[in-house]
Amino acid sequence: MFEHKIINVEIRTNIALAPFTTLGIGGPADQYIEAHSESDIVDAFAYAHENRVDVFVLGGGSNVLIADEGFRGLVIHIKLRGVEYQPEGDEIVVTAGAGEDWDPFVEAMVDQGLAGIECMSGIPGYIGGTPVQNVGAYGQEVSETIVSVRCYDRTTRQIIELGNDQCGFSYRRSIFNTTERDRYVVLTVRYRLKPGGSPKLGYADLIEAVGPDAEPTLSQVREAVLAIRRRKSMVIDPADINSRSAGSFFKNPIITEAAFAELQGVVNSKVPGFPVANAHVKVPAAWLIEKAGFQKGHRHGSVGISESHSLALVNRGGGTAREILELKEKIQAEVREQFNIELLTEPVFIGFGR
Repeated sequence: MFEHKIINVEIRTNIALAPFTTLGIGGPADQYIEAHSESDIVDAFAYAHENRVDVFVLGGGSNVLIADEGFRGLVIHIKLRGVEYQPEGDEIVVTAGAGEDWDPFVEAMVDQGLAGIECMSGIPGYIGGTPVQNVGAYGQEVSETIVSVRCYDRTTRQIIELGNDQCGFSYRRSIFNTTERDRYVVLTVRYRLKPGGSPKLGYADLIEAVGPDAEPTLSQVREAVLAIRRRKSMVIDPADINSRSAGSFFKNPIITEAAFAELQGVVNSKVPGFPVANAHVKVPAAWLIEKAGFQKGHRHGSVGISESHSLALVNRGGGTAREILELKEKIQAEVREQFNIELLTEPVFIGFGR
């Protein structure tokens, strides 16, 4: 083990990472710490730099696939907590630590009548992951309410604040997972929420669930979202093997209108699609996967496709990262071959190729 003098938190060795992930897959970390403060994070990176140790920053583990061999370096597990409220005009700016659990946070905001994130109920993971993926569900995205993101900049070794317009938000994307990937570590996120605001009803499934003529409360929308997600096994439940996943494993592809017309010609039937900006169409990845021959419940060794949701790859018990990768590649290859569409993945892949 490396000697260290500057870090003020305990470094543990050979710590299994699978229990920290919703997939329940992943080998051990050579070194592991829990960071409960900004100074813990600064010290941990100083230690890693001084000792030339690779770093992986772990949050809620809901959007990650860790290699069976684990991670050869230091895992910094984000545990920054705390929620603060600041009135600004007729809105409330809520600042939350990156280590806060997302769904209990959503529940608390809904209970207080603060609108803006209710449709994202039931999504597993930590606050810190929400700006990275521009988390969204049922027509609502965190980019609509994020004011700023406080970060540790690994390049300059400074703590900075990035405004919404600096985060480069788009569908499931931000600078944190694209142009500046691995540069910033999220410390806190500030959300602008509306007291007494109306819930957002933008998706047909949700409108149908609450009733087309209803004027639901935030709580009713939250419960409707949770009910929909439970039917799809997209709410973490130890009793439901289909919820042992990393959520949606594939992104809904966004293609040009011309490519969409070509796709309809290939399948010779109506293809579901949702218009988006700049003459593009979002096609449901689940529809493509099923049309390519991979049905709900499909098995590959000890892993498979959820029986409840075609987008979720699940660990059926004793599954390995190698099996997940094999299934992923089979699905991508068939969709590419049949529809000339490349399915992109949602989770972050850690420890592969080392």
